[in-house]
Amino acid sequence: MIRVPILMYHSVSDHPNDETRPLAVSPGRFAEQLGVLRDRGFTPMTLSDLVAGMHRTATMPGRPVAITFDDGYADFHSQALPILERFGYPATVFVTSGWVQDSGPVSAGRRPAPMLAWSQVREAVSCGMEIGGHSHSHPQLDQLPDRELRNELRTNKALLEDRIGRPVATMAYPYGYSSARVRREVRRAGYWTACAVANDAFREGDEMLALPRLTVTEQTSMVKFGGAIDGRGLPVLYMRERALTKGYALVRRTRYALRRISSHYAPGRVPGGD
Repeated sequence: MIRVPILMYHSVSDHPNDETRPLAVSPGRFAEQLGVLRDRGFTPMTLSDLVAGMHRTATMPGRPVAITFDDGYADFHSQALPILERFGYPATVFVTSGWVQDSGPVSAGRRPAPMLAWSQVREAVSCGMEIGGHSHSHPQLDQLPDRELRNELRTNKALLEDRIGRPVATMAYPYGYSSARVRREVRRAGYWTACAVANDAFREGDEMLALPRLTVTEQTSMVKFGGAIDGRGLPVLYMRERALTKGYALVRRTRYALRRISSHYAPGRVPGGD
């Protein structure tokens, strides 16, 4: 069975701020990691090409890997893109449309750091990068009412497609969390694959709307990175991350259920009514 690492990055910076630091990686470490991929014979692919290869509709190299970036930080353009071009590697960048630096009247949410401008998003495309969706304002999608959820997904996809002039078929869930309800709306919005986190390798037969990825940060040692891309001992390598993910997933499901109950029995509402 093919096991493919899908790597999840965020900010690439020597000087991340307090908000982005936990998931940031330095340019030097990032280049070192790409060197390991090269030395071990991996072939980076965009997420769309990887999924097509898994479905036998495109050529699959011997050791495929996908490199992904969440949020759309400005340092993707200034730091990550030159390194990727030096190695000749593509990547998939999941962009939060309301955070784009020059999003203007459609700006939404609070930017945690400087973000890509639309011209830089288009430049990334011209350099062989894939652009994917990451919602419009970066909310916790599984906590949103249905109408807000649909608006987040469809606004994001429409803006991205309008600005880059090509279809957007992939997305990643903000914070990595989804639910069956969210995944249904993702499909209805027109996405055909979506990424979670899960800290596991992608295998043939995995749910296309919840692809697992491997978290990479500055604290990911080169030993851990090597083991992760080779698929060795992933449950142990990511034991802490997996435990936190499972625990928080339970909290989120409970929180959403309580919110639904609270809304159903709000003052002035007849129990059992529509």
